Amino acid sequence: MPETSPNTAPLTVLYDGDCPLCRREMALYRSLEPRAPLCFVDISDTRTALPPGRTRAELLARFHLRNPDGELLSGAAAFVALWAALPGWRWLARMAHLPGVEWLLERCYRLFLRLRPRLQRWAARLDRKRANH
Repeated sequence: MPETSPNTAPLTVLYDGDCPLCRREMALYRSLEPRAPLCFVDISDTRTALPPGRTRAELLARFHLRNPDGELLSGAAAFVALWAALPGWRWLARMAHLPGVEWLLERCYRLFLRLRPRLQRWAARLDRKRANH
């Protein structure tokens, strides 16, 4: 799916293009046919303009998504907004709106963030193995 302009996309996905896990996940999302255009922005690229008042380190530390109105969502809330736009994932977004579910997803995401550096190293090793074979 081609990248669209952040000014024309209903949702702008801000992701860490240096993270092998993030690249794989974004490739999966890009392979789907969303209800509306999505703009994928690699925040690890230093040429990328950042949302006002945000640092690159802050944006790389968690998953973010910008709504058409400019609101920046982070963590589980960002994933839920993205899932709502994707076919085959909308059911998960609907479930997240049940009482307590988004809160639980956020707690799970925070746990994942603690494990993320180890998982990134593992994924990078897999990528290197594939490239060498």
